[in-house]
Amino acid sequence: MTDAELLLVFDSTIDPSGIAGWAQHFDSTGTTTTTYRLGGADVMVAQGPGTLLPLPADLPRPRQTARASGGFRLGRRELFPSGTAVSIGSAVIGDGDIAVFAGPCAVENPGQMMSTARAAARHGAVGLRGGAFKPRTTPYSFQGLKWAGLDLLAQAREETGLPILTEVVDPRHVDRMAEVVDGFQIGTRNMQNFELLTEVGRSGMPAVLKRGFGCTVDELLTAAEYILAEGNDQLVLCERGIRTFEGATRFTLDLSAVALLKRRTHLPVMVDPSHSLGIPELIEPLTLAAVAAGADALLIDVHVQPEQALCDGKQALLPEDFARLMSRLEMLALGVGRRMAPAPAADYSEIHDALTPDVV
Repeated sequence: MTDAELLLVFDSTIDPSGIAGWAQHFDSTGTTTTTYRLGGADVMVAQGPGTLLPLPADLPRPRQTARASGGFRLGRRELFPSGTAVSIGSAVIGDGDIAVFAGPCAVENPGQMMSTARAAARHGAVGLRGGAFKPRTTPYSFQGLKWAGLDLLAQAREETGLPILTEVVDPRHVDRMAEVVDGFQIGTRNMQNFELLTEVGRSGMPAVLKRGFGCTVDELLTAAEYILAEGNDQLVLCERGIRTFEGATRFTLDLSAVALLKRRTHLPVMVDPSHSLGIPELIEPLTLAAVAAGADALLIDVHVQPEQALCDGKQALLPEDFARLMSRLEMLALGVGRRMAPAPAADYSEIHDALTPDVV
C-alpha cells in the first residue's frame, strides 16, 4: 500500500450519505479512510492506492482537496485557505486584527494581579495572561498559587472584562480548569506532552500551544495534530523563542517561523517576545517585527513591580512601557493595513494606577 494521503474537506451542507459514498469508493480501491469533524466541516483522510486514481464525478464534490504525507494533516493551510479564527472569551485571534494578551508571568497576590489586570485593560489588551500553575526548571522556585491563583484570575476577569488565558500543566486539571478559564496555554515544556494535548483537544476549549525551545517547526505542527484530531480547531500556535548558541538573549526569537507558519497552516500564530528575550528594552522592537512578519496576536509580560516579581520579573514591562508599546503597535498596524483588535468596552481611564496595599 502506498503512503500517499489525500485530504478532502466537505461542507456541513453535504448529506452524510454523500460522505459515506466517498468512504465506500475508497474502500473498493483498497484505500482506508478516517473522517474528522473540524471547524464545522468534515475532513476525510484517505490513504492507499485509490488516492492516485481520478476522483469519481458522481459523488458530492469536496470543497477543498490536498495531498499530504507524514503526520501533518489537519492543520494544513490548503484545507482552510482563508484561515481559522479562534475565540478566547470575547477576544478573537486570526480575524485579521492584532490581538494582545498581557499580564504577569505568574499570579502572585491579589494586589499584584488586580493592578496589572487594570493596567492591561486600560492600555488596550483584549485578554489577560497569568500563570496559576508554573512549571519551573528547579523545584525550589515559585511554582504558582495553583487553585488560589485561578480564583484571582477569575476575579480580575470579573472586574476588567478581559478573558483569561492560563497554563495547564496536568491532564487531570483540564476539566476543573475548563470551568473557570477562557483559554488554555500549553507551555514550551509540555509541547510534546501528548496526553495533555489530547485532553485539551477533547475539552473543546481554545488553546495556545507554545513551541518547545528545542523543537522544530515541523514538530510544533505535528504536536498540534493531537488537538486537531480530537475535533478541536480552536488552537493558536505560539512562537516563544528557541535555544541556540547565542547567549546575548534568553532565547532566540525565530521570526522566520512566524512567516513560515502563516504559509503552512490555517491556524493563527501568536508571538511571545517576553519569554524569548528576557530583556525589556528589546520587547518593543521585536514585537513590531513580529507583527510585520504576520503575527496574529502577541503575549506580553506586564508587571506593576517587576523588581519584586516571584517569576521572570526581569523580562516584564512596566505599565507605562506597555502603554507606549501599544501606541507604537497601533501606528504600525495602520502602516501594514491592519488594526488593533478592539478592547472590551469598559472605561478604565479614571482608575488610579497606584499599587494596592496587597502588593508585596
